[in-house]
Amino acid sequence: MTVSAAATCGRVGESVRYACGTSGSWTVRRAGKNLAAGPLPGGTEYPGPAAYRVSGAVHVRSAPAGIDLSGPVHATLTLVEPKPVPTHRIGVDRRVVRANATTTLTYTVSRDSEQGDGSARLGIVGDETSGVEVTTRDPRCINPLVGRYPSTARNMYAVDCTLTDLQPGHPSTVVVRVSVRKTCSTVVSKLGYWMPQGRGSTAGGMITGPTVTCERSRVL
Repeated sequence: MTVSAAATCGRVGESVRYACGTSGSWTVRRAGKNLAAGPLPGGTEYPGPAAYRVSGAVHVRSAPAGIDLSGPVHATLTLVEPKPVPTHRIGVDRRVVRANATTTLTYTVSRDSEQGDGSARLGIVGDETSGVEVTTRDPRCINPLVGRYPSTARNMYAVDCTLTDLQPGHPSTVVVRVSVRKTCSTVVSKLGYWMPQGRGSTAGGMITGPTVTCERSRVL
């Protein structure tokens, strides 16, 4: 479910054509309870059929300059589509890494749907600014290449894995080593996939795996 705030900028009596940009934050509530929140534009997993209260704090600016407005917006939405059955899952054997230590994490990726095929892209990412290094000996994975050709620099805080053998009843595992320095870093994972149907395709999707948190080493 994607949340955005569209705006049209203009002034009465003026012929100037303004480009209009929005920013801010949003919150979705159901039965008075917060379900999700984030920056605009943003999104969250589709929550299923029900009535939802969506509110936002929106900031509107124009280009060229001249319009600068901010304020709250509210809407009540009734969603009717059933929540889709998950087709893929990500699991991990540990939920904590420690500062000043190297931790081995085993990720398990499962495909539960008979639709689609066995291909997917798994990304495992630490905090770029922390100095964390994520590495693996799995030949299906690489640290992503960055920079203009012929640069050979790579992002050492992330690995990108191409999986091709996902089948219902046959999950795939990826083992990575996470080396955290003095600054703590969480580790997140995401899986992107598509659902081919002959020569056409549906939109596919992306799911988020469990977040591995970080603890500082205790000094005895």
